[in-house]
Amino acid sequence: MFTEMKPTEKKRLLRIAFGTTIGFSVCKIMDWPYGVFFTVFPMLLLGMVPTFNRTLALEFIVGAAISALEMWVLQTFFKPFPLAMLLAVFFIFGYHFRFMLTSRYFLMWASGLITLSTLLNFGSYDAGQATDMVVATVLAALISVVSAYLLYWLIPDTEPFKGTPPAKPSASQINHRTILGALLATISFVVFQIADLKDSLSAQVATMLILFPMTYQGSVISAKKRAKGVAYGCVLALCAQVLLYDLISHFLLVALSLFMTVMITAYFHLVERSGSGIGFGALTTIGILYGQYLTPQGDIFFSALYRFSSVLVAMFCVLVVAFLLD
Repeated sequence: MFTEMKPTEKKRLLRIAFGTTIGFSVCKIMDWPYGVFFTVFPMLLLGMVPTFNRTLALEFIVGAAISALEMWVLQTFFKPFPLAMLLAVFFIFGYHFRFMLTSRYFLMWASGLITLSTLLNFGSYDAGQATDMVVATVLAALISVVSAYLLYWLIPDTEPFKGTPPAKPSASQINHRTILGALLATISFVVFQIADLKDSLSAQVATMLILFPMTYQGSVISAKKRAKGVAYGCVLALCAQVLLYDLISHFLLVALSLFMTVMITAYFHLVERSGSGIGFGALTTIGILYGQYLTPQGDIFFSALYRFSSVLVAMFCVLVVAFLLD
């Protein structure tokens, strides 16, 4: 993994680190809740796609807005009726997966899927909390896009991105992957609701991310990489915690440690060159731990240990169900 970075990758590395730190800093300075959105969204926007333009900016904002609207519709019309809620959730997850496969706007539907699953699981416990989460989601998306524009202006790419479009799946593959993804995402939602796992954000996000290949074999490979990434991210976060010790009330030191840990994990993500692999798993783990669980009144030691164990259990259960369904 220790390969030389290309000039464009070095610039991406800086943009990911600065973008994440900007989102985290704005959230903490303004004392806004749900810092995980402000920390992870820049990682998704700057780390998932190798370029940035007006279309991608609109995709990201519209994806957050669609998730907020879907959340409002489900909470308003379907929450009192469990069976109808279950069918509606399956339908919404289904068209997210289908549009990820068939439309040109993968980022919009993929980021919207992660956001919606998070809003559904954690906003369902309290209506007031759901409203706060929707507002935080939209704010985080806007701040991420603005900071991305700023960073691409300050750290521009010197050569245009040249990518090859992925092969288009057949109609039968689209149907199979759509139904498989929607079923697994819905089952994950039901299990998290029944078990009252409102403090398992990393596990919830992991169950969504490993579904992105939309095949059983692809999910197995993704889960292995995600498990390693979460382990690396937790170890790195614990090392930062040890270095900070009782200085976590000093905001500048915390922001600096976040910047450094993001630089390390983003480096592995970029040189790995495999999309949502080990490096990306470590990167988003850092974002979740810092954004959601690190506060002046508490550290992330036990949060990191719980994150790792819950992610392993959640992914194992998803893979078992995926094997049976596939």
